[in-house]
Amino acid sequence: MIWNETKECMSRDEIVTLQGARLRKMVDRVYHNVEFYRKKMQQMGIEPGDIRGIEDLSKLPYTTKDDLRDNYPFGLFAVPESEVVRIHASSGTTGKATVVGYTRRDIEIWQECVARVLAMANVGKNDKIQVSYGYGLFTGGLGVHYGAENLGATVVPMSTGNSKKQITMMQDFGVTAIACTPSYLLHIAETLEEANALDKIKLRAAICGAEPWTDNMRREIERKLNIKAYDIYGLSEIMGPGVASDCDYHCGLHVFEDHFVPEIINPETLQPVEAGETGELVFTTVTKEALPLIRYRTKDLTSITYDKCECGRTLARISRFKGRSDDMLIIRGVNVFPSQIEAALLEIGETSPHYLMIVDRINNLDNLEVWVEVEERFFSDEIKQLEGLTKKIAHVLQNAIGLAVKVKLVEPKTIERSEGKAKRVIDKRKLV
Repeated sequence: MIWNETKECMSRDEIVTLQGARLRKMVDRVYHNVEFYRKKMQQMGIEPGDIRGIEDLSKLPYTTKDDLRDNYPFGLFAVPESEVVRIHASSGTTGKATVVGYTRRDIEIWQECVARVLAMANVGKNDKIQVSYGYGLFTGGLGVHYGAENLGATVVPMSTGNSKKQITMMQDFGVTAIACTPSYLLHIAETLEEANALDKIKLRAAICGAEPWTDNMRREIERKLNIKAYDIYGLSEIMGPGVASDCDYHCGLHVFEDHFVPEIINPETLQPVEAGETGELVFTTVTKEALPLIRYRTKDLTSITYDKCECGRTLARISRFKGRSDDMLIIRGVNVFPSQIEAALLEIGETSPHYLMIVDRINNLDNLEVWVEVEERFFSDEIKQLEGLTKKIAHVLQNAIGLAVKVKLVEPKTIERSEGKAKRVIDKRKLV
């Protein structure tokens, strides 16, 4: 099912023409309304009139997550605060969150994009969709919620956690679609299996995202629940969920190019790569009003194709992600950097600067265990003191990253030293 055939099935020439017109308008607006971009463009000797079309995109400066943090909270907004109707935020490597804002028009576009995603998953106005992404500053819950209402579907705003209640509502309300992380959906599938309730639900579609997953995991979800599962991609800086999604053919995620212009660059040289080559995904938002971003570096590694899909859509497609060009981990939808762990441990003062993060997928849920080296004296003290320090560290880390962490205290020199860059992460999840 195609929600907006006019925009999702344009010819390549029509897409490029539309992108060019919107890019020119956006660049002119940020030049005059965002001091950060005006200074960047002036330093490069660029004026809005130099940008005539999408072919001039490479003349413009890149934007990074650090730029958002450096302009915290509202320094990159292109509209007066009185026009911002909603604010979301995500955690980062420091104490400062990455803040994003939306005008009323931005929200309408977001609703439109998510409606397209749901239509790709063959969800319509006669469906009941259980939104089991987190609500709040995280964009997932409210993003899918408003898109589903725009589509005309009935929304069950469950948010995350409480699996037994999730299953009860799924059965009692006759839920036909669910939106959540893929690992959590596998957990729900196992809970249903244990309760002998798989034949008591009407679920037929799942829209999964917010964490990396594989085609094998998709097939496992489909087999266990006898449904169709779809991959949704987004990031709060660009909009939230609904920047791209896959269709029934699962041959890449369709990017909604009328709103987000994708590029693939070499993360070392910052030069564009050829279509089909793997590189870092970069987005320019050409319709965002509150927080328009020019050439935002996502750090996600992928490739792109512009071939028409069998589903009829002509939108560019990005492949499943092959990793990242930085050290960020995505655990249960939460962005986690080793530097966050390090900063939190240094604040405690009773630990050494040596630590190891071990990420694993246990019972289809991502888990983070942090090994922390402590002084020898703690192992000769009472067990009670060791337990107390473990709880203290776990509490500090949870506050720092917003995620429950299992802490294991280890003796000095337990964690392997490296002559080069310290190895801080062991990711045991099979993501490729």
